[in-house]
Amino acid sequence: MKSVRCISLELLLLLTVVAGALWIVMQVTRHQSSWNPSNIFNYGWLDDTNDDGGPELACDCFAVLQGNALETDKAKILTVTKEFRKRVQVQNFEHLLRAIYAPQNVYCVHVDTKSAASVRAAIEGIVSCFPNVFLVSQPVRVVYGSWSRVQADLNCMADLYNSTTTWKYFINLCGQDFPLKTNLEIVRMLKSLRGDNSMESEKMPGGKIWRVTNVFQVVDGEIKRTGKKKDPPPFNLPILSGKAYIVASRGYVHSVLNDLRIQKLIEWANDTYSPDEFLWATIQRLPGIPGSKWPSQKYDMTDINAIARLVKWQEQEGQQGSLDAVYPECQGNHVRSICVYGVGDLYWLLQHNHLFANKFDMDSDPVAVFCLEKYLRLKALAMIH
Repeated sequence: MKSVRCISLELLLLLTVVAGALWIVMQVTRHQSSWNPSNIFNYGWLDDTNDDGGPELACDCFAVLQGNALETDKAKILTVTKEFRKRVQVQNFEHLLRAIYAPQNVYCVHVDTKSAASVRAAIEGIVSCFPNVFLVSQPVRVVYGSWSRVQADLNCMADLYNSTTTWKYFINLCGQDFPLKTNLEIVRMLKSLRGDNSMESEKMPGGKIWRVTNVFQVVDGEIKRTGKKKDPPPFNLPILSGKAYIVASRGYVHSVLNDLRIQKLIEWANDTYSPDEFLWATIQRLPGIPGSKWPSQKYDMTDINAIARLVKWQEQEGQQGSLDAVYPECQGNHVRSICVYGVGDLYWLLQHNHLFANKFDMDSDPVAVFCLEKYLRLKALAMIH
């Protein structure tokens, strides 16, 4: 791999590296601007620079984003052609960082310690180009479903909280996320929360109770049951269900790092299964936590209503018009029952109020990222002018 130099942000995607995960903090700033949403389509798609151009330029992103079935089918066919697969050599991390970067934000990047040395070196090179982007001080080896996923979050939370920037909101991302909103839109939506947090937090389904009633440990790089039962949670706390990805206020993060009740909860949770899918949700309902909600079931929030992340779960997909389906069928493919979005999902994605969506993969459908990236860049221009 060639050595990484500081280059213009527009060219970051030329570096073919893969990141384990990316954690960021968005600092709320004030922007005065008025705009008409229809202005986004007043900009020609070729008015923007095409340094990242390739076979994907053949796609009519304007039509795809409006849900045009014919152009969407053309884009799907393009992504499976041999010539296209051979020429498109871009990766998720560079596109994500380019899409979310703003000088007033602070970015903590966590790279899984089991990543290849060449990957880490490439990411270090990129990070060194920006004064507000840094690698976490204590990276960990992440094992799917284990406590390590939460520990990576905690390490970045601590680094960010101790940074010199007095940021207001924390948003954690993984390398397969991508924004659905421009930075200005994200800032406005965070300000509208008025200090509240936004994350899934609801009663844990019966089918997941085993995750918190059994003791687990990592053996040979995999999480396994030990055969032991867990003691009840501290203070008889109700354990709630949620997701790994959150929008949390600075006060929430301060509590995570310092509240003695949360420290006891963390100690109890570190030998459970997939604690990232209940820890943040449970903390969100603790009395006295900044931006939290009351424990009453009436304050439950689903992932569809929380703005943190838009995800399609395979078991909740269905035909249009189905009374049981939460959303239409995935137009890409599935990994661990989660939709890896295809170009046919873009129209649906942009109808929602979420800040980010998961999952995207440049290897499976780069056109989906290409068109969404174009949309956001041009929308940002329309909001500025």
